[in-house]
Amino acid sequence: MPILAKKWFQGREFARATSEPPLASGPYRIDRVDAGRSLTFRRVADWWAADLPVNRGLYNFDSVRDDYYRDRDIAAEAFFAGEYDFRLEITARVWATSYDGKPAVQQGRIKREVLPDETPSGVQAFFLNTRRPHLADPLVREALNYAFDYEWMNKTLFYSLYKRTRSMFENSHLAASGLPGAAELALLEPHRAALPPRVFTQEYQPPQSDGSGANRDNLRKAQALLRQAGYDIRDGKAYLKGSNEPLSIEFLLFEPSFQRILNPYIASLQRIGVQATIRSVDVSAYENRMRAFDYDVIMRRFAQPLTPGVEQRNYWGSRAADITGSFNFSGIRNPAVDALVERIVGARSREESVTAARALDRALMWGYYVIPNWYSGTYKLAYWDRFGRPAKKPAYDLGLLETWWIDPAKDRAVGLRR
Repeated sequence: MPILAKKWFQGREFARATSEPPLASGPYRIDRVDAGRSLTFRRVADWWAADLPVNRGLYNFDSVRDDYYRDRDIAAEAFFAGEYDFRLEITARVWATSYDGKPAVQQGRIKREVLPDETPSGVQAFFLNTRRPHLADPLVREALNYAFDYEWMNKTLFYSLYKRTRSMFENSHLAASGLPGAAELALLEPHRAALPPRVFTQEYQPPQSDGSGANRDNLRKAQALLRQAGYDIRDGKAYLKGSNEPLSIEFLLFEPSFQRILNPYIASLQRIGVQATIRSVDVSAYENRMRAFDYDVIMRRFAQPLTPGVEQRNYWGSRAADITGSFNFSGIRNPAVDALVERIVGARSREESVTAARALDRALMWGYYVIPNWYSGTYKLAYWDRFGRPAKKPAYDLGLLETWWIDPAKDRAVGLRR
C-alpha cells in the first residue's frame, strides 16, 4: 500500500474528495490534473532516494502523462494517431486484426512485441453464486462447466492467443499439478468428508472439447449431471423434479464487449435445458449488486500474490461469504477450505505456504465454484519506436515506466510532434 504523510491530513477532512495532491515520497509528483481527461506527473529533481543503489538507472522520464478514454476502440485509434506512446493490448481481437494496414506499423514507427509475464495470473472465471439454491448443488455447477466450450472459443473468438485457466494460482509455482503428494495429503486427509473424492484421486482439468464447435460429448455429460442432480429434461428445458420452474441463470455484466463471449455459451446452455440470459447494467448498479451478492453469475479476476496470506480469507472463507462487499463472490462455506486458508495464513516457511496453497487449489477447483476462463502469460505491447530499454526485463513486471528511457536518435526518426 502507498504510504502517505499523516501530517498532511491534519486539518483536512480525510473522507472528502479533493484534487489537491497529497504529500508523498516517490520519484514523481502530480504536476497537473485535467479531471476526466489526463493526469500529469513530473519527476522530482531532488528526490531523496535517487542515488540509492536499488534506484540507479530507474525513473528516466522527466514527465509522464496518463490519458483517459471511455471507449477502448477510440483509445486504439488515438494510439495509431500518435496521441500517446505505448499500449498494453488486452483484447485478442484488436491485437490480431487492428494493427494490419496501419501506416505507422508498416513503416516500422510502431513496434509490436510479446514479452513474457511471469507474474501469477491468478484466476479469471465466471463465479457461480452458491447462495442461490439452484447453484448450491455441485453437480449443477459441474454441468455448467461441461457446457462451456473454451477450445472453440479460443480458436474462433480469441485467435488462439490464450491458455486455459486450470488453477486459482495460475501461471505460478503455487498452482496444483499431478496428484497430491505426501505433504499435501497430510493437510487434506483430515478434511476428507468435506472434500470431493476426486481431490485425492485425480488431477483437476477443466472439460475439454475438440474445438469444432459441436461439443456433443460434453453436452451429453452435462445433461447426465443435471439428471443426477434431480432434473428432468422436458420440452428442451431442465426442471427440478416436482417443480414447474425451468432451471435458469442470469449473467450480470457492466461491459457490453463481453456479450460476444457469452452468447455462444448461452446457446450451449440452452441445448442442455438451461435458460440463460444476460443482464447488462451501468457500473454503479453493477457495483451495488456485486457488493450485495445479488446475481447468479459474474465474471471476475483475482491477481494472486506470489506469497498468499490473509487475503485468501476474503476470497474463499466462510465468514467472508456473509460480509457485504467481500470478495467471496461464490459464497463458499466449506470447513475444509477454511482450514486450508488458515494453513496458508499460518505458514512458517515458503515450503509450507506452497504446499497449503496447492492443497487449497485442489479443494477450490474440484468444488466447481467457478467456470475458469483463460489467461495470457504474456504482455502484448505496442509502442512508438522512440525508446531505449535494458536487454533484460524484470521477471515480475513490464518495467516500462521504471526502466525505459527516451532514445534521442529514435525520437527524432519516429517524427512524433505533439
